[in-house]
Amino acid sequence: MKIHTIEGYIQNIYLVEYPDKLLLLDGCSRADVSLICRFISDELRRPVHQLKLIVVTHMHPDHAGGAHLLRKISGAHIATANCPGQWYRGIDGVLMHLSDIALALWVAGRKRKARKNLWYARTLKPDVYLPDGATLPGFEDWQALHTPGHTDRDISLYHAGRSTVYIADVMVQVRGKLIPPYPVFYPRLYRATLLKLQQLAPATVMLAHHSEIAFADIDFEQLLQLAPKQPVTHWRSVKTKTKKALGLSHSSG
Repeated sequence: MKIHTIEGYIQNIYLVEYPDKLLLLDGCSRADVSLICRFISDELRRPVHQLKLIVVTHMHPDHAGGAHLLRKISGAHIATANCPGQWYRGIDGVLMHLSDIALALWVAGRKRKARKNLWYARTLKPDVYLPDGATLPGFEDWQALHTPGHTDRDISLYHAGRSTVYIADVMVQVRGKLIPPYPVFYPRLYRATLLKLQQLAPATVMLAHHSEIAFADIDFEQLLQLAPKQPVTHWRSVKTKTKKALGLSHSSG
C-alpha cells in the first residue's frame, strides 16, 4: 500500500494505491475530478477503472463535490456514514449548500486559485453506508470511525497497520496552529470526537487542509480549550451580525 498526497483545488487529496486497485479517502471537489483522473492515468499509469471506492467523509464541496462524477467516470462505489437523511435538507439546506459553495470559492480566492465550477448535487446517493467501526468494503485494512461535530456525519479513516488516520476537517491549521474547524454544528459531539482521536493515538494524522503530521505534534488540551461550547455556524453568525446591526440602528435612532 502507498498513500499519494495530491494538492487539490483547496484541499489535499489522499489516493491509496494497491497492486490491483485504488482507494480515494475523500470525495474532493468538482474541480479536482480531472486532476485525479490525470494522476491515475499519467502518474500511476493505471486505468481509471481501478479506482474502486470513494469515501465521502462529509457533504461539504471539497469533500463530496467530485464523488458522483468520479463514480460515473470510473465505476467506483461511494461509501459514507450511515447517518439518517441528507445533510442539505429543506429550505435551510438549499441556502447552506449555496453558502458552502460560496465559502469554498472564497477560500480558493485566498489561495489565489482561478475561479472554477464547484457545483454539485446537494443530495448524496452512496452505494455503501458505513457504521462506526466498519471496515471499508474491498479495503478491509481501513476502518471508518464516526467523528461528528463539524457536521452530524463526519467520518475518519483509520489504518492500524500504518498507524495513521485521515480526519478530513476535524481540525485545521491556521498560521501554524491547529484549531477547530468552521463551522462546528455539534459542540458536544466535537469534543467527544477529539477525545476519541486522542485515545486512538496513531503515529500520524492526515488533514484535508494541511498534510500528514505526527500525532505527538497535536496539542489536544489546547484544542479542547478552543472547542466551542455553543454551535458556531453560518446562521448563528448571520443572526449575531443582524442583532448587532439592529442594536446599533436602534441606539442611533
